[in-house]
Amino acid sequence: MSEIKMASNENLPADSKREAYALAVAVAGWAVPGLGHALQRMWGRALTFFLCVGLLVVVGARARGNVFRAGPGDAFDTLGYIADLGTGSFYLLARDIETDGSDVSHARGDYGTRFLATAGVLNLLAALHAYETARGRKA
Repeated sequence: MSEIKMASNENLPADSKREAYALAVAVAGWAVPGLGHALQRMWGRALTFFLCVGLLVVVGARARGNVFRAGPGDAFDTLGYIADLGTGSFYLLARDIETDGSDVSHARGDYGTRFLATAGVLNLLAALHAYETARGRKA
């Protein structure tokens, strides 16, 4: 049994390097949608996530969906902000596109809000997938 402990302790530096790499991949994948997969040479997935998240953000912001901002508010404002922030750098793009403010009184603006939230959640899931792949848990 002591041999098993020795073997696992010898692999500790390699495991910690892999964990640090996986964390860096996840942060990169969150910051720029698809970058976590691109760093692992998964070009198809990287392009798919970049285009899907980007398209959802652009459509959502152009439809005058609500781009939530940090600040005091109710629980739904906070959840909306977290979902929107999930798009990473595209959150800044959405804020630049939405210069006239949101218009959720019409269905178009309400759908735009949903598109923005969907983009954020999709990007967070993509970053999680990139993290798990970098750790060697998924393919």
